[in-house]
Amino acid sequence: MKLLTGLGLALLASLGWAQEPEELMSYAARGQVPTGYPPTYAATIRAAEDEGKLVIYATTDTAVARPLIADFKAMYPRINVEYEDLTSTELHYRFVAETQLGGGTADVLWSSAMDLQSNLVSKGYAQTYDSPESGGLPAWAKWKAQAWATTFEPIAIAYNKTLLPASDVPRTHADLARLLNASAARFKGKVITYDIEKSGLGFFLATQDVSVAPVFWDIAEGLGKVDTRFASTTDAMLKQVASGEAAIAYNVLGSYAVAQARKDANIGYVFPADYTLVMSRLQLINKNAPDPNAARLWVDYVLSKRGQTVIANQAGLYSVRVDVSGDTTAAGLKQTLGPSIRAIGVGPSLIGYLNNQNYRDFIHQWRKATEAASGK
Repeated sequence: MKLLTGLGLALLASLGWAQEPEELMSYAARGQVPTGYPPTYAATIRAAEDEGKLVIYATTDTAVARPLIADFKAMYPRINVEYEDLTSTELHYRFVAETQLGGGTADVLWSSAMDLQSNLVSKGYAQTYDSPESGGLPAWAKWKAQAWATTFEPIAIAYNKTLLPASDVPRTHADLARLLNASAARFKGKVITYDIEKSGLGFFLATQDVSVAPVFWDIAEGLGKVDTRFASTTDAMLKQVASGEAAIAYNVLGSYAVAQARKDANIGYVFPADYTLVMSRLQLINKNAPDPNAARLWVDYVLSKRGQTVIANQAGLYSVRVDVSGDTTAAGLKQTLGPSIRAIGVGPSLIGYLNNQNYRDFIHQWRKATEAASGK
């Protein structure tokens, strides 16, 4: 867990933000209403500055979120940002527990576990807010004015280039299933993926795989045969791939894999050609947010073209807005992947596997496939 507070303008220089600091300070000092917003938004800004604080629970790594927080602080320097970096499961259950106990909790929840976020909306934990930026999002990227998609991120297979020659790199999910099942001895202890019983995102991606192609269960069997390692985060998986402890990492966040591959020549990645899941980090505002106006400013900022440009060009994620240009954008990804994209929309259909019996059945089938194959 990490806590980030009080990021200011000084950090912007080190991040190479294109605008001049003086311009940003002038913008913030005037409390200027963003172009296209209603004049009444000035009252929201003043109320947020009176609150003076914003608490965010997020699954996005602190280092990745830092440019966004710095730019938000440049716009609203009177608002102190407290950012807690949690796993998807920790975020969900901590927020629910704190809410039920009536203690302090987050204003904004920002998580990659789309099903858990949608479940919070369905159970009445989210605040309804008509964001001025809602019109800039695709129709699939918002639900009930309570949850908003903020990114458009592909799910990848990562691998160590020194341990897996190009001829053996799986290009499809079926390729991966064949490789694991046919070469169990070779990959014994050298494959890693999410622990779907501990990672909300891992569970979500597994259920989405099944909804697209039943070959997932062949992969699960192969994972059992090679005594797969399990992790709770993509970052942990990529570290093992980089070190050579793992040759293959299955279902990693593509944005993180791309960023690490740029830094480390040992890391390769594939967006499967049969289908590539594309998920989003969903934001919602706590229905009883202690700092509701600051929360609205943050949501509007992240959804704005300015915030989405930071997401694409500095945070290393993929922006969801179609009017943001670059490789790490929805438009760029669609051009690169074409018809293999399987974008996951926001809405009630994501919740089905969270039903207690459905959840237990899925976990049981997962255990049966992975443990039977390994002989446990």
